[in-house]
Amino acid sequence: MIYLILAIICSSSLALILKQGNVKKSNTAILINANYLTASILSLVFVFYKGTLNISLEAFLFALFLGYLFAATFFIYSKAVGLAGTALATVSARLSVLIPVIFSIIIYGESPNIKMILGFLIALITLYLFYLSLKNHNGSPHSTRSYLILITLLLGIGLVDFSMKIFERNFLTEEKGTFVFTIFFSAYIYTLGYLIFKKIKFEHHTFKLGLLLGLPNVLAIHFVLAALSELPAIVVFPI
Repeated sequence: MIYLILAIICSSSLALILKQGNVKKSNTAILINANYLTASILSLVFVFYKGTLNISLEAFLFALFLGYLFAATFFIYSKAVGLAGTALATVSARLSVLIPVIFSIIIYGESPNIKMILGFLIALITLYLFYLSLKNHNGSPHSTRSYLILITLLLGIGLVDFSMKIFERNFLTEEKGTFVFTIFFSAYIYTLGYLIFKKIKFEHHTFKLGLLLGLPNVLAIHFVLAALSELPAIVVFPI
């Protein structure tokens, strides 16, 4: 359970740091690129600490794909924070729990008991009521674009979360460190290529904030994977 608590703290920190970047009108691409640089370095340290660089070709290719998905989802998350606010973006991110929970039940046959089902439904109702109370909080409704971004964010984070379950069920535990490093380093390369292609001007303060963002990002992944090794997905993701 301690891994689950730590994952919650780290994932909550991501939204707050993204909001700080939005308040300072930071360039999202620089923020995310610096984030993945920190995440790559930290995950590589974890790999050497564990003393293993093992990874299969299948896991490596899967990680390359996830690197792109992670980077794209982070761009969407930042955009959602800017358009709809931190609270609604966070609610949308949390509602993404529907995807990994439903897929875990359908694909992996995880069977929730009655207490899990009731808890899951209460959590969804709470999030929905919270969403209703927030959507017009500033006195004016959000644009259609805001809602499309929130839905895209929900789908993106849901797929990212379920990908952790796919790894946990189909690959060796010894590959976890190198797998996580490959995800973050490939995401760093993707975002670096974007910065170069768009000729985006370097922002020192944004880069430093992005370096800070990478710390809870990499820790959240490790804690979620650790939690999934102890608890079923239909418990981990709703909590």
